[in-house]
Amino acid sequence: MTRPYNFSAGPATMPEEVLRLAASEMLDWQGSGMSVMEMSHRGSEFISIYEKAESDFRDLLKIPKNFKILFMQGGGLGENAIVPLNLSKGGVIDFVLSGSWGQKSHKEAGKYAKTHIAASSEEAGFTSLPDPSTWQLSKDASYVHICTNETIHGVECHNLADLKALGSNAPLVIDFSSHVLSRSVDWSLIGLAFAGAQKNIGPAGLTLVVVREDLLDQAMTICPSAFNYKLVAAADSMYNTPPTYGIYIAGLTFEWIKRQEESGQSGVAAIELRNKAKAELFYNYLDSCDFYENRVNRLDRSRMNIPFFLKDESRNEAFLKGAKANGLLQLKGHKSVGGMRASIYNAMPIKGVQVLIEYMREFERSQT
Repeated sequence: MTRPYNFSAGPATMPEEVLRLAASEMLDWQGSGMSVMEMSHRGSEFISIYEKAESDFRDLLKIPKNFKILFMQGGGLGENAIVPLNLSKGGVIDFVLSGSWGQKSHKEAGKYAKTHIAASSEEAGFTSLPDPSTWQLSKDASYVHICTNETIHGVECHNLADLKALGSNAPLVIDFSSHVLSRSVDWSLIGLAFAGAQKNIGPAGLTLVVVREDLLDQAMTICPSAFNYKLVAAADSMYNTPPTYGIYIAGLTFEWIKRQEESGQSGVAAIELRNKAKAELFYNYLDSCDFYENRVNRLDRSRMNIPFFLKDESRNEAFLKGAKANGLLQLKGHKSVGGMRASIYNAMPIKGVQVLIEYMREFERSQT
């Protein structure tokens, strides 16, 4: 069976190797007589799966020892509430807005704490990242929040701001849901990072939180125990029953990433080289033609989520119908912005981008 190319923004395409291995182990994980779905989260079989996944994730992103890795539930959207419940300390939270997810985070946090928009690119249609030199940061903010890859608008923060250099002692909180494991991370600039798994890691339902240890003991009294970072960390993510199957699939994905090699690099470094090549190929095509366009500032373009528009949008439905017929799925843009969107996460091979470009060229020829 030839699989189509799935450009969904999430849940998203996964490595075929991972899916096949999971299928082969569905009824019997490594001779245990059980599916991972049937295992006790406190049994030795699942504990071995969890420990390997945690270790591989730490290794892949070179996460320092003074950060805890939490396997949680609730998705990235849930973390928009869980983070302020754990870190706001009754103070103000600064937000840098470069798209819809930053807006959602800001709105949700306002239910639990005072919030302040330090910078926003909304007036520019969220087609760029606010320059850090323009950020109006609060004195003594509890933390500064930014979504470092806006899945809907296609804006990515390629270089994290140094808050200390900007005069702030607040920890930086990043939502890296849609670019996690696609590139390296400078942990010296971060206090907490969180990611829903359904883009680059595994199935929806699992959330990963990487939090600096000194930030663990600050939760509000109203914070649910299952979402209290200190309690979850102390219980090695077993305070309540974790999303066991999601952790298992994540672990298989981590192993797949560790096996990747590209131009003498391995792991995340190899993946990053591929992602740069895929994005450059597609953006170069979009910039070279008059039939399609990408509206994001070139320096802030996402490598993971590439929104594009037909200049004559009356042709949208025909474009999508033809794409599906050619095995190119889930290219419709988010309803809030329209147009098209190609999400080219880690598991999307460069061949998928090449086939998409071939189709787009053919569609243009058929319409002119």
